[in-house]
Amino acid sequence: MTWPARGAAREVAVVTGAAGGLGRAIAAALHADGWRVLLTDLDPDAARAAAAPLGGWSRALDVRDEAACAEVAATAADTPGGLGLWVNNAGILVTGASWTHDAATRRRVVEVNALGAMNGTMAALDVLRPRGRGHVLNVVSLAGLVAAPGETVYAASKHALLAFSVGTLADLRLAGLRDVHVSCLCPDGIWTPMLHDRLDDPGAVASFTGAMLSPERVAARAARLARRPRPVVTLPRWRGVQVRLLDAFPRAALGLLPVVRAAGLAGQRRQRRRVGPEPS
Repeated sequence: MTWPARGAAREVAVVTGAAGGLGRAIAAALHADGWRVLLTDLDPDAARAAAAPLGGWSRALDVRDEAACAEVAATAADTPGGLGLWVNNAGILVTGASWTHDAATRRRVVEVNALGAMNGTMAALDVLRPRGRGHVLNVVSLAGLVAAPGETVYAASKHALLAFSVGTLADLRLAGLRDVHVSCLCPDGIWTPMLHDRLDDPGAVASFTGAMLSPERVAARAARLARRPRPVVTLPRWRGVQVRLLDAFPRAALGLLPVVRAAGLAGQRRQRRRVGPEPS
């Protein structure tokens, strides 16, 4: 399929969790690329403020609400240009050993990160499948490719999203839908408020083992992926190769845990030295 340049004649792109951090950066990158962007977030006031320089279109959305996701998709579909892209970005991070979280916390992480993205995907596909074209872009994480120590529950939710996304893409192809796409973007640690609050958290060391990515860099890759869909993209690419090797050899990966932890602690110290104002 050849995708029209500059956002396919003002098709609509829905971005969840778009009030700040990576979501806001993705919305801005898509807007600059020609999409008409609908910014959604659990916080309607923050979403409204983020949308103001990007066309002013925002809406409150709790991705755990299946009916609300369907309503947003229907609204986008009824807009001139129609729904062309849905970006499942909303997510939450918890750290610590798996047994340190109560059942409510585990449920909340899975409901937002996995089931919430499934809700968005299904809502979008209900519109895109009859249309015969369109794209769902799921923001996963490198933690979706490898069991990240200290981020076990988070990684489990992202593993589930990765499997669901690739499997859904396979289902679309078996159904003969060649122009409806599902992509996964798996970035390394991103310097957003989510990680700013984890600079002294020993449970978050896995997120600091590589170089911190800026939201703008990840958003630019998301905009490129929106133009040229691919099943799974890692950022940076070499980190994707690295974590896939660790996942392929779990015994070796367990043996390397002291090295991983040392690298993560060094990364936290390095980031503390560099840190300025809290990222937005």
